[in-house]
Amino acid sequence: MSWFPVLLVVHIALAVSVFLPSVLLPFALRTGSRGQERAPRGVTAGLLAMQGTGTLVIGGALAVTGILLVWSLGFKLLQQPWLVVALAIYGVNLAVAVVIQRPNLRRLLGASWRPDDRAWAALARRQRYVSYAMAGLIGAIGWLMSTKPALW
Repeated sequence: MSWFPVLLVVHIALAVSVFLPSVLLPFALRTGSRGQERAPRGVTAGLLAMQGTGTLVIGGALAVTGILLVWSLGFKLLQQPWLVVALAIYGVNLAVAVVIQRPNLRRLLGASWRPDDRAWAALARRQRYVSYAMAGLIGAIGWLMSTKPALW
């Protein structure tokens, strides 16, 4: 039995999972009743847990599966322009998640706010735009990985 298909599915699932909290959390922020803060529950609590220590575990597993995929396909794969561009986009997306998205989400979730707080709402809106950009970058990576275009 070839392990490649299983490894590929696991790698793709991990790649999406590592960015999932940063992309979805800005949309999970909701106000409590009458301006009271609401403790994260359900999906939001799960995304917060994934973004915490889960990100390191998922990222480590993602690196291992990536190395195993390259090893199983041959190291000549690392010379493919589409893979180099996809990895560069992945690095940019990871930097955005760590440097911009994650700290601002923690600030949004930790702040006491009122439903009419314009500064909080503006920051939340900006974080949603960052999520759109990150989702677009993830889509570009998926397109590069699936079509493998000749870039140069």
